[in-house]
Amino acid sequence: MSIDTVHVPLGDRAYDVRIGQGLLAAAGAEIAPQLYRPHVAIVTEENVAEVQMAALKAGLDAADVTYSILTLPPGESTKSWEHLTTVVEWLLAEKIERRDVVLAFGGGVIGDLVGFAAAILRRGIRYIQVPTSLLAQVDSSVGGKTAINSSHGKNLIGAFHQPALVLADVDVLETMSRRDLLAGYGEVVKYGLLGDAMFFNWLEANSRDLIEGDVALRQYAVRHSVQMKADIVVRDETEQGDRALLNLGHTFCHALEAATGYSDRLLHGEGVAIGCALAFETSARAGFCSQEDPSRVRALLKETGMKTDLADIPGDLPDAATLIELMGQDKKVIDGTLRFIMAHGIGAAFVTSDVPIDVVQSVLTDALDARS
Repeated sequence: MSIDTVHVPLGDRAYDVRIGQGLLAAAGAEIAPQLYRPHVAIVTEENVAEVQMAALKAGLDAADVTYSILTLPPGESTKSWEHLTTVVEWLLAEKIERRDVVLAFGGGVIGDLVGFAAAILRRGIRYIQVPTSLLAQVDSSVGGKTAINSSHGKNLIGAFHQPALVLADVDVLETMSRRDLLAGYGEVVKYGLLGDAMFFNWLEANSRDLIEGDVALRQYAVRHSVQMKADIVVRDETEQGDRALLNLGHTFCHALEAATGYSDRLLHGEGVAIGCALAFETSARAGFCSQEDPSRVRALLKETGMKTDLADIPGDLPDAATLIELMGQDKKVIDGTLRFIMAHGIGAAFVTSDVPIDVVQSVLTDALDARS
């Protein structure tokens, strides 16, 4: 199968997203044109290092690219001031210069953390994303959003800093747990819901085979998702307008992640899937779309075994009023007013502040009641 290339045309910040099989084995050849000297600093996490590092090393060795490696703990808690400091101090100790390249080798946590470190080190150095999860391949590795978390909320401290290159090797998806793969699929479904009804139809027809391992279907889904995101990012790089659509489901998701302590009780992609279902239910109750639309959303999520409802989250959850309060820390708040990503239908999302809070409260209250 050939390698697909999605170009992100952002002037002097333009870059390619390379998608296909065997990209770790070819990593040295892919990366070498970006290097002023044949060396890269790799930042990864323990689980990825154990399973994938040998393949990346072999790919770099084949092109005589040397490397140094920093391995961090896995999990959302790694997106912290503490680990940001660790990364920056390590890069400085490694004498990484402004013209050098840092490799973010991992899922969304590593990509966000390393991208932010690259944005602030020496006032900005180049970095390359080598995403190892489906979620990172279709979403967080593309578009230049970098961040760490705060006690006040998720991704509140960060910068826009575009990568120099993204290498998305779909072979690495074979090593993912089913839960992590399904969590990433939540972001894939999001793209169909926000702006491409035909893609959602395609997912309805192909989701089962894609989840079960059809590589050609996986590559198509990654490429299509990346192209959709690239098109939106080019129109609105720093989220002044259209780019907010990419946050479909995220206002609910971020509140749920905060309520569960950013723990393994709820993975980010699971929160996105549940958040999309809640966003469509809210849209229907607010009169923006028909009731048939949230039913189709939930049917697709359930068919693949994805988390769909608040009842799928283990442990206690706060009441609806507390969840709405947690939404108040969302980055889409403007002048104290919370903006929602709602939908006129599948593939027709829009941004609005005109959502009655009592409708949101009723949706959340009913979803919480269904847990008992």
